[in-house]
Amino acid sequence: MRDAGAERLGMDAATPTDPVVPIASAARRNDARHVLHPWSSHGALRPVVVAGADGAHFWDEDGRRWLDFSSQLVNTNVGHQHPKLIAAIKAQADKLCTVAPYHANEATSEAARLIAELAPGDLNRVFFTNGGAEAIENAIRMARLHTGRHKILAAYRSYHGATAGAIAATGDPRRWASEPGPPGIVRFWGPYPYRSAFHATDAAQECERALAHLADTIMAEGAQNVAAILLETVVGANGILVPPDGYLQGVRALCDAHGIAMIADEVMAGFGRCGEWFAVDRWNVVPDLITFAKGVNSGYVPLGGVIMSDAIAADFATRAYPGGLTYSGHPLACAAAVACIGIYKEEGLIDRARALGEDIVGPALQAMQARHPSVGDVRGLGLFWAIELVRDRDTHEPLVPFNASGGADAAMAEFAAACKRRGLWPFVAGNRLHIVPPLIVGEQDLREGLAIVDEALDIADRHSVG
Repeated sequence: MRDAGAERLGMDAATPTDPVVPIASAARRNDARHVLHPWSSHGALRPVVVAGADGAHFWDEDGRRWLDFSSQLVNTNVGHQHPKLIAAIKAQADKLCTVAPYHANEATSEAARLIAELAPGDLNRVFFTNGGAEAIENAIRMARLHTGRHKILAAYRSYHGATAGAIAATGDPRRWASEPGPPGIVRFWGPYPYRSAFHATDAAQECERALAHLADTIMAEGAQNVAAILLETVVGANGILVPPDGYLQGVRALCDAHGIAMIADEVMAGFGRCGEWFAVDRWNVVPDLITFAKGVNSGYVPLGGVIMSDAIAADFATRAYPGGLTYSGHPLACAAAVACIGIYKEEGLIDRARALGEDIVGPALQAMQARHPSVGDVRGLGLFWAIELVRDRDTHEPLVPFNASGGADAAMAEFAAACKRRGLWPFVAGNRLHIVPPLIVGEQDLREGLAIVDEALDIADRHSVG
């Protein structure tokens, strides 16, 4: 993806050793020479050098300041530099920095207790990982071991991580460069009323037809071969697609009917982002496995994991689970999780996220949709929203083509740059702007950020035919 922020800072596309490239600091110089950033070509990328952050804002080494409407990668749910979270990490560092995962320790066991207490149903045991991708890897492994089957059904519009199994399960184009991947992944189409793969005319029909399609896919693949259905409870990077009411219940029913494990990927949607502890809570659905990361400790120290049902946990009561990580249940990361969960509770952030979405974000985006011909659709819940930008409202033609690159995404790059110039850091994906600020964002900051988006949409309107 092009870095519109680099263009705004006046940097050109020369190589890192080209003398015309302004290198103002050792951090910038060392980054240019030695760091390979994710999903980027180092010859073209000119990242912002972040010097500090606080609450819902961060700034660069030149003092430029942005309201963080991306929560970085939708993980800093309690904001930057929360004093209680920092204090907990410092206290744990003084007590015990690290220990092998075959030991028990206070921070890890308490984090597991709190997470299991928050999880729905009988999901009472936690396997800790270093992040979301590893959580997906292990959830798939657990489902296969539990069922004795090998196929995993995963949606096209999905992202599950960049390790070998997680990227194979991913449905979006980021998997292409890693193919062929491990065998056993089968694709299906999930619900997306605005761009229905089922020619549905409303959300209820979309739900019905999406479930029928999934049932047919199970039939064609042989239910006796399917270990799990893996899905993001609310699809994240591929559009913040909120499932229609009844869909997740229908998936659960299909899993129950065929002895299939249901894996809910809550890496992005969990821990308050959708106005619930876990997004599945909104629909009263209990999966067999939940994967988590990001919001569990707001990314202050890498942490992820799998919460499993009692039935799956029982598989490993008398036989060893065949997997592990050196840093599983890392004390610093788990101490951060304990503190972060405490912050969610003490500051009422789960309910607050739900209220901000219902009272401020949703109405503001609907007003923008009415004003701007480039806004084709708005959707979301909690502090997890998307604005889908189009060239033509009647045809739903996206503002930039699917998987656009190499200049084809110029309209979105121009829009993102306009947000940054005005002091807002956006989360742009494809033809969409995602509204995903920290859950602690002040109401005034939230309204000001939405006003910046509203103003920047004038630029997107220039590329729209109405």
